[in-house]
Amino acid sequence: MAGTKEIRLKIKSVQNTRKITKAMEMVAASKMKKAQERMRRGRPYAQRLLNITMHAARANTEYKHPLLTRRASVRRVGVVVVTTDKGLCGGLNTNLLRLVLNQHKEWLTKGIEAEYCTIGNKGLGFINRMGGKIVSQVTNYGDHPALDRLIGPVKMLIDGFLEGRLDEVHIFSTRFINTMKQEPTQGTMIPIPQEWVLPTGQVMKAEVGEGNWDYLYEPDAKAVLDQLLLRYLETAVYQAATDNIASEQSARMVAMKAASDNARNIIDELQLVYNKSRQASITKELSEIVGGAAAV
Repeated sequence: MAGTKEIRLKIKSVQNTRKITKAMEMVAASKMKKAQERMRRGRPYAQRLLNITMHAARANTEYKHPLLTRRASVRRVGVVVVTTDKGLCGGLNTNLLRLVLNQHKEWLTKGIEAEYCTIGNKGLGFINRMGGKIVSQVTNYGDHPALDRLIGPVKMLIDGFLEGRLDEVHIFSTRFINTMKQEPTQGTMIPIPQEWVLPTGQVMKAEVGEGNWDYLYEPDAKAVLDQLLLRYLETAVYQAATDNIASEQSARMVAMKAASDNARNIIDELQLVYNKSRQASITKELSEIVGGAAAV
């Protein structure tokens, strides 16, 4: 059995660790509410923008925008991977990156090449270790992501699709469902799908009815759709980032709470061992005293 001094040092060390995890839990809890509000405010806007975009795209039958056109064959794809910059958030990044790795292997078996745009330090490090081709990256985007920082690197993949270098663009991110559940997802960004995935997993398609429209485009249909579709792609990337931040803070709060609870249990167990060791030491000293007195 370890001496009382060693056990006392272990208890002190675990107590210091518990102070850190408890502080991180409180910080994550304070950031979580704001992150969730920011994420929820963006969802109705993204849904409404999808409806407007698809309505305008279908209203003009003479012009078919390239971002809505599916290629006959897929030889090369672009991939946006949204992860966190920091760790200590449970299995949030691990679950998402496992999904990325499985899809990457599937593409390799089909002879499809992939180009990656990483948002977050964790995704950047993983794709580098995986041997993926990274064409652009964003790191340290913080708790309040700026749209211009996010869309710049992603635009390289959008331009690659318009130039014909890429046949599809996919996005991997974590969708926030509730404080206790965050789900890794994979979606197609380009060609733009006519649907929006709700937090419950339900797929809501663009609310576009059948019929004839008589629209006047100013200056023309191409210019209007170019702006609308790009705004929608920017919104999709921004929404993925805000969902990821809300998921990160929720997962970190839960993970740090579990770590604090485990530390408390370890302290209780060590305290019991310390008491037993101290009692044994006292008993030994008393036995020596009694033995010495009897010998005299």
